[in-house]
Amino acid sequence: MKNLIYISILIFSLNLFSCKEKENSKIPVKTEENTLEEHHEIIITKAQFNENKMQLGKMIKKHFPIVVMATGVIDVPPQSKQIVSSFYGGNIKRSNLLIGDKVRRGQALVTIENPEFVTMQQEYLEAKQNLEYLKNEYERQKTLFDEKITSQKKYLQAKSKYNSQLAMYNGLKGKLQLLNIKLSNVEAGNFTSVITLFAKINGYVTKVNVSTGTHISPNDVILEIVNTNHVHVELSVFEKDVMKIKKGQRINFTIPEAGDIVYEAEVHLVGTQIDEQTRTVKVHGHLHDESKNNFAIGMFVEAEIETLSTEAFALPEEAVVENENNLVVLKLEKQEGNKFIFEPVNVKTAKKYQGFVEVISKELKSEDTILIKGAFDLVRG
Repeated sequence: MKNLIYISILIFSLNLFSCKEKENSKIPVKTEENTLEEHHEIIITKAQFNENKMQLGKMIKKHFPIVVMATGVIDVPPQSKQIVSSFYGGNIKRSNLLIGDKVRRGQALVTIENPEFVTMQQEYLEAKQNLEYLKNEYERQKTLFDEKITSQKKYLQAKSKYNSQLAMYNGLKGKLQLLNIKLSNVEAGNFTSVITLFAKINGYVTKVNVSTGTHISPNDVILEIVNTNHVHVELSVFEKDVMKIKKGQRINFTIPEAGDIVYEAEVHLVGTQIDEQTRTVKVHGHLHDESKNNFAIGMFVEAEIETLSTEAFALPEEAVVENENNLVVLKLEKQEGNKFIFEPVNVKTAKKYQGFVEVISKELKSEDTILIKGAFDLVRG
């Protein structure tokens, strides 16, 4: 029984010693018994300051805008996008491009094969040859008519046939030019059943809807090319806010799926027509620096358009702590040796923007040093 009592006492002593050792190993935030109510000051040591990674700072003047919220996408101007299609159908004979491939203006994109192309070239050559004959006949009849040797009827018939053939010739010529078929080859009798479509802009392939052997109909979208040298934000603003938007206003936007980085742009154009379904107006914004960003066309963006702006003294939001229905900041009164002495100061706040809050207090001056990080642990800890 005595042995049991000794063992119990020994265990209790060891536990008590262990608890005291753990307690002494922690660095408490408050080293004095001072409280906000009694002495209106908080004292901490330099070791506590460093251990809790606290920071000092001053009130600074910050820009507080009134903003209009908007959403939209990353886009490019119409002239920076090419939809590749053909006026005539056929089968894709060659298509080697993939999404993401870079192309240059004038580069061959795909080839299309269709026997009808040969027929059109034959018709063109026949029309050209007939045109030469009818032109000579028309000029001959005109000379005879001017000399009153032939009748007006024959002259007008020759003129009509020539003009009709000329119209047919020009029509066929235009079609072959649209198909990128060289007229010199056709006139030399070298016909082809294959046409080539070329890039009209520099850019990157963003869509590929065909492969070798695919049959396409007229105006089917074969490829899409986008030049990303000039991208912009295309925003939708609700009609209640449209009157506030003006050219030159600052736009801050983020891409939710790509992190919390804030990008800058400015309003360049404001639409004049309201979408009847969404009751929004398009706002076109130009980026401040396009070269540093690698945006993909169609990315969703969330934006704030700054309409009005004021300047005010501000602190980081975490520097202001709520304490018993009051808002408090800790002002550094003095530093004695390795101790920091802070005085709680009641403040009022107003506007907030990008992590800063406007601070209003007659007791604070711009040169005062404030605890901008770690105040919560001291006031509420």
